Amino acid sequence: MNKSSTIQKFILDNVENHPGDIAIVLAKKFGFSRQRAHRCLIREVENGNIIKTGRTRWTHYFLADGKYIQFIEKIKPGIAEDRVWLKYVKPMILSYPENIYRICAYGFTEIFNNAIDHSKGTTIITEIEVSNNTLNIIIKDNGIGIFKKIQKALHLDSIKESILHLSKGKFTTDPLHHTGEGIFFTSRMFDSFSILSSDIFYTFQNEDWFFSPEKNEDFKKGTLIKMVLSLDSKKTPKGVFDQYADQEIGFGKTIVAVALSGDPNDPHVSRSEAKRLLMGLEKFNTIILDFKGVVSVGQAFVDEVFRVFKNEYPNITIHHVGANDEVDSMIKRGLLK
Repeated sequence: MNKSSTIQKFILDNVENHPGDIAIVLAKKFGFSRQRAHRCLIREVENGNIIKTGRTRWTHYFLADGKYIQFIEKIKPGIAEDRVWLKYVKPMILSYPENIYRICAYGFTEIFNNAIDHSKGTTIITEIEVSNNTLNIIIKDNGIGIFKKIQKALHLDSIKESILHLSKGKFTTDPLHHTGEGIFFTSRMFDSFSILSSDIFYTFQNEDWFFSPEKNEDFKKGTLIKMVLSLDSKKTPKGVFDQYADQEIGFGKTIVAVALSGDPNDPHVSRSEAKRLLMGLEKFNTIILDFKGVVSVGQAFVDEVFRVFKNEYPNITIHHVGANDEVDSMIKRGLLK
């Protein structure tokens, strides 16, 4: 093995353990200058074997097909999620099964673009790690915070109610430029999809949103999105899209967790609660209301959902699932009127 190959092997064998100081380690090992060490590293970057992130003293190097990468991007004119994907993420994901690659490509670009267009922040930090046959993607910004932005846009009394409208799909604070479908579909492609913002941590898993006990005490401002996917997953983007598709209008079906519209331990009794629940659902052809976790409902709530709204939008089909006996009985009674 010639010296050039020996240097290359040393870099590839050691860069994962020394992402921030590999130039120092390399120079010391072979007894040459830091400048020469950097030239050797750049050669491996150009060969596609390692990835360089950051600049000057914040420069880090990672294996292109390794198990971990972290990078920081400034939100500025010209930043594009597809270029970030191609430069930093694609090399790491390329060797995995096609469905894993496609899910990651969709999820990463959707969430990274949301941070660019909606966060009103200045910086996006991304971490990607493969551990125990599981892929973890974290994208966090230092902006206004997703829940706070939705609360402001919809004039909501409670910031917690923001997750209800976000979970429906087709909701966006910028309808001229976005469909509002990105988080809806991404959350269903990954095994676990979590949002931390404004000290609120929600996780979507197994077709349900719930509060997570996890918190990141070091993260106080902006939005943190965490996406988790088993490398054995058989999901495909097309399969997820097809679950919510209507042959004529595309994305035509949504599932809404009714418990998100208020405190699930309190009865859902008022027409106002029902109207908040139904906000934006006129955009769908089929609505599935999941009453899991809802203790009880009132006559006015049921009437607003299953009679008033249905009369206003007769072409929309409404189904309900997950109701306990008391809730189911109240809904059936309302449907008879």
